[in-house]
Order: sequence, then structure tokens, then C-alpha cells
Amino acid sequence: MLNGAPDRTPGMDYALAIEDTPETIPGGTGILLLHPSTGETDRIDTEFLATDTDQALVVSTRTTAREVTQKLEHYEVDEDRTTILDTLSIERGYTRRSGEGIRYVASPDDWEGIVDEVEEFLATHDGKRRVSFDSLTELIYYADEQAAYDAAERMLELLDEHDAVGLFHLADGVHEQAVVDRFTDLFDGLVELDADGTVTSQFDE
Repeated sequence: MLNGAPDRTPGMDYALAIEDTPETIPGGTGILLLHPSTGETDRIDTEFLATDTDQALVVSTRTTAREVTQKLEHYEVDEDRTTILDTLSIERGYTRRSGEGIRYVASPDDWEGIVDEVEEFLATHDGKRRVSFDSLTELIYYADEQAAYDAAERMLELLDEHDAVGLFHLADGVHEQAVVDRFTDLFDGLVELDADGTVTSQFDE
């Protein structure tokens, strides 16, 4: 598993606070978080975002910026260092929230627009940068499997180019196993959250 992920060149190391994972990962690392469709991923997501980070981007195809902000506040993630990319509010006709920390794309199926926003964030922010993508499952639903795959592949390339790291959510049990395997092979690391809350992981050496 994970044999499809490319080799990484040396760069910054990032601390990883998720249980049963390496203490550090190199810049350019992409992690797939495989979880039950009803699994509680907020704790893992916020542990990833809050640790050893100068700037973070939360891409949400599942919830609006308001809901993401509530999650960040609850888990005491530094909002001043966090940018939210809201892909839902415009399409649903919700009022946009003002503030420099919130970006928008027109709809959750605009995968090229999402990738462009990730690229802009990485290019315009310095230091240790983390990207959380919640979720590939919704992107597959709104766009399609190939579009989501192309988006994930391009975002992983951007992480490598900018020495950043990313955590990408994918719901287990929703997709055929061949789809899960295909996406898993893109990533350097796999974190699996079981229904009982148990966390296991597998990372490339």
C-alpha cells in the first residue's frame, strides 16, 4: 500500500500530534484519513491543524465556513493563522461572511477553482503550512471520481512543491474498495479511524 506515492526531497519536518503516527513527517507529505461515514474526525483534524503550524488552510466541501469556524473555536485552533475555503455557501445562497480569513468558490464541484485556491494559499503564505481537505468523499459526489482524483493528485504535487503537508478525508464504506485503494495509493501516509475511535496508521518509510 502507498507504493504509488513519489519519493520526497528533504525539507522541513512537521510534528504530528495524531495518535499512532510518526512523531514527525517531512514537508510534502500527504496523508489520507480514512474514516467511517459517521465517524468523529474533528479531533484528528484539529490536532493536525493546531500542531507545529504557521499557517493552515481548511478546504470544506462538507460544511460551510460558519460550521468550520465553530469547530476551530471549540478545539481552540488559532483562527488568526487559519484560512477557510468555503465551497458551499455561494451555491446554497447563504450570506458570505466577511473577513480576510475566509475564501469562496462558486460550488463544491468546481475542483479546478479549489485547486487554484490551494495553490494561491501555498504561494502567498510562508513558514510551515498545513492543508486540511474535508472531504474527498463529497468532492467525488459533487464532481465525480476522476475529477476528485485529479484534484487530489494536483494538490499533493502542490504540497511537495511548497514543502507543506496535507490531511485529506475519505469516508470508508461509502465507496467501492477499488476507489478507496486507488486514492490510498496516491498518499504517503494512511490514518484509519475505526467506528470505536481506534486510530491506526501506515506511512511510507
